[in-house]
Amino acid sequence: MKNFQTHILVCCSFRLGGAPQGICHKKGSSDLLGYMESQLGDHGLDEVQVSSTGCLKLCERGPVMLVYPAGIRYGGVETEEDVDEILGAMEQGEIADRYLLS
Repeated sequence: MKNFQTHILVCCSFRLGGAPQGICHKKGSSDLLGYMESQLGDHGLDEVQVSSTGCLKLCERGPVMLVYPAGIRYGGVETEEDVDEILGAMEQGEIADRYLLS
């Protein structure tokens, strides 16, 4: 298994019972997760791993993603263009301020 330097966690709204509920799921976070994985190589981010998570308890700001180990939280990531902007910032070693949750 490859060692990854960065891990992106995408909220897919799974609850304890396993059924997805909540804003992130309803706004298509699962589809964005697949798109994000397909774009990593194009952005030179081969050392990044993407995974889905259960509810991150930030539904009012969803879809939400966390970038570790940096601890960056992004919200309102709703479109492929949003994902491209975030990955582009990561490629440059920057933060996509427009989506940053404080």
